[in-house]
Amino acid sequence: MMKTTPPNRSHAVMSQRNPADKDSLDLFLTPPWATRALMDKIINPYIMPTDQLTCWEPACGHGHMARALEPYFSLVASSDIHPYGHGAVVDFLTCKKGEVPEYDWIITNPPFKHAEQFVHNSLEIANAGVAMLTRTVFIEGARRYKNLFSKTPPTIIAPFTERVPMLQGRLEKKASSATSYSWLVWVKNDAIHSPPVVFWIPPCRKQLEKDVDYE
Repeated sequence: MMKTTPPNRSHAVMSQRNPADKDSLDLFLTPPWATRALMDKIINPYIMPTDQLTCWEPACGHGHMARALEPYFSLVASSDIHPYGHGAVVDFLTCKKGEVPEYDWIITNPPFKHAEQFVHNSLEIANAGVAMLTRTVFIEGARRYKNLFSKTPPTIIAPFTERVPMLQGRLEKKASSATSYSWLVWVKNDAIHSPPVVFWIPPCRKQLEKDVDYE
């Protein structure tokens, strides 16, 4: 497995928002096949090859998304505000460009209540692109439109055509869900400022899922 390089761990970027109850951190584990769908169905075939690029997963939890990203990048750094046991302990929302190592992509499943802040900060830090896995309902809302989407709309909105089952604090192969999720992708320095492209991710769970993902 590729060795990860953690971001800067200075006191300024350590866990300043860490509440006493870690369950309040909105830890919903991402099935690795959903991360492979981003890379195999969107980024590598339609945006850019990533095998020579670097990536930061700043809400890594137990590391399911970070490990799924490793085969696609030359280096994947992992961090989280809580010490779940994978990656460095870093409060991403206190990080600033120039104070942390440079990364080409920032890819994560952010805590929903901080997702907008994660997008803003990621767009400041990443050199090439940003991808956020969010509930599809995230694209709604007048306030979010005013503060985010009207100024920096995503390049691609990619809803899953099949459900991505996520459970709080655990990953189960037989889990089910009624919640719809989408990948929102921003390509930095895109010369064409056109409306977002909607790209439906075709059914791919059977193709991309591995038994080892749940071990």
